[in-house]
Amino acid sequence: MKIEIIRNAEIIMSNPDSKHNYFGWPSLVRMSDGRLIAGASGFRLDHICPFGKGVIAYSYDDGKNFTRPVTVIDTVLDDRDVGLCRFGENGLIVTSFNNTRKMQRRNAEDQPEDIKAYINAYLDTVTDREEEEALGTTFRISRDGGVTFGKIYKSPVSSPHGPVELSDGEILWVGYVFNTEDRPNDFLEHIEAYKLDPENGSTEYVGTIPDIYENGKRITPSEPYVAELSDGTLVCHIRSEENFSTYQSVSFDKGKSWSVPEKLLSDFGGAPCHILKHSSGVLCSLYGYREAPFEIRAMFSTDNGKSWDTNNTLYVNGISDDLGYPCSAELPDGSIYTVFYAKENEASPCNIYGINWRISE
Repeated sequence: MKIEIIRNAEIIMSNPDSKHNYFGWPSLVRMSDGRLIAGASGFRLDHICPFGKGVIAYSYDDGKNFTRPVTVIDTVLDDRDVGLCRFGENGLIVTSFNNTRKMQRRNAEDQPEDIKAYINAYLDTVTDREEEEALGTTFRISRDGGVTFGKIYKSPVSSPHGPVELSDGEILWVGYVFNTEDRPNDFLEHIEAYKLDPENGSTEYVGTIPDIYENGKRITPSEPYVAELSDGTLVCHIRSEENFSTYQSVSFDKGKSWSVPEKLLSDFGGAPCHILKHSSGVLCSLYGYREAPFEIRAMFSTDNGKSWDTNNTLYVNGISDDLGYPCSAELPDGSIYTVFYAKENEASPCNIYGINWRISE
């Protein structure tokens, strides 16, 4: 498979007139009315800071233009990775997660003194009770296509791009178990699947993906995404922390049991992934490659995930390894629109980019 670029990557979310100008970790869905909705963590100071908000923006012309981002999730903590799940005719779930005040203070130590003071002054205003109420994986539900949203719910698992709606209407969330202890980035112990009820925001445990071992050593899994094939098979791609690679696990019983994850990419070959099931039958899994020259890459499968054509370059940044988290949607003409985050130049903050491309033989 080859990649044909239709429209080059361009910035779709930024805030250049403010110090709160960092955006990262996006997702994308195409709604039943044809709109694209992009989500991200925005209005931040940096990769780690206490000011992140979960935001969304809309496109009415297949990604040529997007509205200014509007805030959907804004707790007193740092609202990070924004996932999106379309369900039913007009439903939308927006997900995020956050970190402790202690973690924010620790990371502020590396900032210039004025920024450090700014961060700590804000954190001084957050009470223990407010932190306890906000901390965790959060999500909100819209029933009018992302115009209005209900209250904030919490989930036991987190994933960058959120849950997925299966062909039978069930919503499945495969994620890493949220850890409220003070660990950098809350990297967690194992991957679990839950069924989510959009009527009341409740979750029900379904199953657990087996642990990953390499050379007798356990590999820490995180940031999964799952896609459903036409026969009901679930294919899950998982980020590994120690070697920044991608592993695959498969379920044939709607997430109750899973195969032992198998490694798809070499060490530091890239992660985390989002899998798009294209109308042609091709599975497209996109991921960030954080070794020079810093890229967004794609792997393709024409046999339902049994084998993959890996390391196809979609975008080259050449500036910074602070990039990735691509997420894609198919457009009416069969082309693909993908969002991701990256820096425009060495001195700039990260922005959300969009690129339009197609699969070619």
